[in-house]
Amino acid sequence: VWLPHQYFFIVVNEFCERFSYYGMRAVLVLYFTYFLNWDDDFATSIYHVFVALCYLTPILGAIVADSWLGKFKTIIYLSIVYALGQIAMAISAIHDLTDKDRNGSPDNMTLHVVLSMVGLFLIALGTGGIKPCVAAFGGDQFSNQQEKQRSTFFSVFYLCINGGSLLSTIITPILRGR
Repeated sequence: VWLPHQYFFIVVNEFCERFSYYGMRAVLVLYFTYFLNWDDDFATSIYHVFVALCYLTPILGAIVADSWLGKFKTIIYLSIVYALGQIAMAISAIHDLTDKDRNGSPDNMTLHVVLSMVGLFLIALGTGGIKPCVAAFGGDQFSNQQEKQRSTFFSVFYLCINGGSLLSTIITPILRGR
């Protein structure tokens, strides 16, 4: 079964995005409670606001793709936004970033909180551009005569989505424990 070369990039991008998203979600409340020192109720509330934004922003992403940028550019640009959000989250977790007196705890929690919230917002925005476009863009790679290839693509596509989610949910807590 012949598949277009775009197939590989679409499937790998989706695997990595799901691995990243679910891996971060697996430890997000722990980050809020143990690093930012938020109580469980507040940490859980912020977590759920973030998840809700991730499911709300695809409406915006679909509008942007359909009326302005198109699917391809929306995926590219908002994947970059997504990556910047992950970078902001990673930087926000660096203790030494604001530990001027080198006692092992950050001196300026406000900077860490701001970086975290900016990172989460960028991730929610990025996932909003990716979710509504990637599956449709993948389907666009096939002509009407390539029904078998399209079917194979969507089988592998959804396998990668679920595989990335599953692996990250298993691997991230193991890595955190070490």
